[in-house]
Amino acid sequence: MKYTMTKNDFVDAFKGVRGWSDTYKNNFSYEGLRALFEYFEEYEEDTGENIEFDRVIIACEYSEYENLKEFQEIEGSNIETLEDLHDHTTVIEVDTTDGFIIQNF
Repeated sequence: MKYTMTKNDFVDAFKGVRGWSDTYKNNFSYEGLRALFEYFEEYEEDTGENIEFDRVIIACEYSEYENLKEFQEIEGSNIETLEDLHDHTTVIEVDTTDGFIIQNF
């Protein structure tokens, strides 16, 4: 049995809405969750592969940062630009903010 998840379902699953646990409600912003969902949808379209939703794995594999400075401080990184970060991992930029999500490396 398969369930087609909408963007709202995806956000609700992380934010603890409609019976979902709120364990992961602070992992990503609303804007970040929307960007992450769109990234997964694009990936599915490009590869023809369906992604199985598992918020524990997503929460462990991806991290959101408000900006490059926050990333540098938290990660102790010497990466100086977002372009440099793209050379090391997947970077999902969050529209209307300076924020981004990375696939942890």
